[in-house]
Amino acid sequence: MATTTSPAALAKVASYAFWARDGKELATFYAAALGFQVVQEYPDEEGVPTAFLVSNADGSVLYTFYTARDHQAPNWPQDELPFHLDLSFDDIEAGEKRLLELGATKPDHQPGGGQWTVLLDPSGQPFCISPAANWQY
Repeated sequence: MATTTSPAALAKVASYAFWARDGKELATFYAAALGFQVVQEYPDEEGVPTAFLVSNADGSVLYTFYTARDHQAPNWPQDELPFHLDLSFDDIEAGEKRLLELGATKPDHQPGGGQWTVLLDPSGQPFCISPAANWQY
């Protein structure tokens, strides 16, 4: 039985949240990678900044990066990933080079038959990069 839902009752994603040993480092990395800015810091109970909000120019896309002192990077590819980011580039070679300069690393294990490249962000979390053309439907 189908039901109709009022548009006002549908959720919108407010922010995508990530944890790392150093939330500020990860926020700075993704802000630079995406051409965004770190727009706000949130302190913990002792006043130490531990959450960092990254946004695009118009504020329509938000990412929050939290410092979690006990965070452990996944042991990829042995561990399954609960999520990861896919980034696309018009110039994939230039994009990969820039991400590596920003602090990403490239693991030896590269699944996907050349359709994408896996990199690790500064927290050790895998993410994929591919040509923008791969994402056109």
